[in-house]
Amino acid sequence: MEKQREEWQSKIGFIFAAAGSAIGLGNIWRFPYMTGLNGGAAFVLIYLIFAVTIGLALMLAELTLGRRSRKNAYGAFTTVIPGTRWRWVGALGIFTGLAILSFYSVVAGWTVGYIFKTVSGQFVGLTGSDQLKAIFLDLVGNPWTAIGLHGLFIALTILVVLGGIAKGIERWSRVLMPVLFALLILLAIRSLTLGPGVEKGLKFYLKPDFSKVGIETLITALGQALFSLSLGMGAMITYGSYVSKSDNLVTSATTVVFFDTLIALLAGLVIFPALFYIGLEPQGGAGLVFMVLPLIFDKIPGGLIFGTGFFLLLSVAALTSTISLLEVPVSYLIDEKKWSRKLAAIGTGVVAFLMGIPSAISQGANPFLSKLPLIDLSFLDFMNALFGNYSLTIGALLISIFVGWVWGIHNAVQEVEQGNPQFRYRKVWSVTLRYVAPICIVIILIYIIVTGKFF
Repeated sequence: MEKQREEWQSKIGFIFAAAGSAIGLGNIWRFPYMTGLNGGAAFVLIYLIFAVTIGLALMLAELTLGRRSRKNAYGAFTTVIPGTRWRWVGALGIFTGLAILSFYSVVAGWTVGYIFKTVSGQFVGLTGSDQLKAIFLDLVGNPWTAIGLHGLFIALTILVVLGGIAKGIERWSRVLMPVLFALLILLAIRSLTLGPGVEKGLKFYLKPDFSKVGIETLITALGQALFSLSLGMGAMITYGSYVSKSDNLVTSATTVVFFDTLIALLAGLVIFPALFYIGLEPQGGAGLVFMVLPLIFDKIPGGLIFGTGFFLLLSVAALTSTISLLEVPVSYLIDEKKWSRKLAAIGTGVVAFLMGIPSAISQGANPFLSKLPLIDLSFLDFMNALFGNYSLTIGALLISIFVGWVWGIHNAVQEVEQGNPQFRYRKVWSVTLRYVAPICIVIILIYIIVTGKFF
């Protein structure tokens, strides 16, 4: 007798888990930076339009395919159309999730390291960015430290996934997501009440500047909307497979998009007022998080608590994402290979850890991996470009085509209507999924290939 498939025990538990998958390190620091760089509130408005149209359409497609099949990202394709070669899209998603986990946990490990550095007072009394850069390079350039923090984060992820859907992922998501929200709100309040200069940060972040809006802004906003929602690698297919048939997938998908965007917007209220309070201009990437913000924390009242809370926030956001990244291949091994959850979680986690070692030592510890021949990227940056950009883009494109055309929008609508008989937006969803989303994703893919710029 086939074992009954696990399910989320509550709708809020599923929403927290799915939102946690979408909310990651990029929401906390990259989204505010991209907002400021691309016209402030004008970029936010464009992002919101793309998120609630194309992003929402693709998320609903993945959740629908997952619930209809009750299978993992690979088995979902073969269940709705037995023997289809489109199953390799699912296989791509599974390997993409594993590959992203391997390097994402490396960066997540740095945030854990910075919690301890902040608490121990290493950033107290620093006078310039050169000192902060030296501390950062010392952390990422020490192979044992980098590998150890990477392994620690993988271990934490395994512990959560070992508990299963209800007792592991859902239980911890119901704890971690409120903690993440509480930390963000507290940090935002502290940032907004620092003193003179805060209003300049708010103006920079919230006042629209349409003069900075161009074709690149539109593409960047669309890319942010798609890839910040964990689309294209089967995570939402996997999570959707655990959703009850009676649940309303439309409201679930909408709520996840809402929370993902809300977290990103709140992060901007934390970062920009604090930056302008001490007279610094915003900078992007890891430099902002690890080589600028600690200087801010040392200069503001209560900075030790503020800084510790911020890096704790980053760690929580990263953990909610790595949980879903690990669950994608684990679900495959349980469904298709009949492995136990314990064996699948530990085995896959060990593989991800071993795969991530080159990324961990590519930030200074190993000269060859720090700058790969011909492509002039570190191994970590190469993995991010290959899997975090190209694979996700291609995956999102192929999933939209499969659900909209191959499996068929009629079958997808029937599944959505099981929990939402009054699906009033079926025509809008159909047009968006079958035409608008594929065209826009192809534009993004061409943009990435031609310019070499990633999201």
